[in-house]
Amino acid sequence: MIRAVLEEALLFLAPFLVFGLVLVAMRRNPFRIESWSKRAMALTIAGLLCAILGLVVVGVLADRPTGVFEPAHMENGRLVPGRFH
Repeated sequence: MIRAVLEEALLFLAPFLVFGLVLVAMRRNPFRIESWSKRAMALTIAGLLCAILGLVVVGVLADRPTGVFEPAHMENGRLVPGRFH
């Protein structure tokens, strides 16, 4: 679950990171608010679109197990994890 949240957070932050790199390449200070204020809304929308696109791609392309699920159970005193048959 943590991995899924981190992936979406990184997709959201990607446009901000790229813009920060562009500012550095243009020899502007990326830590000055004036550099970000005009583009903040566009970067936020781009980040949200990246995150939504990532969710859609994962939802469409994710492997889905098929078959019958056998829940975790005890067998000869050992815990057997759940699995699909």
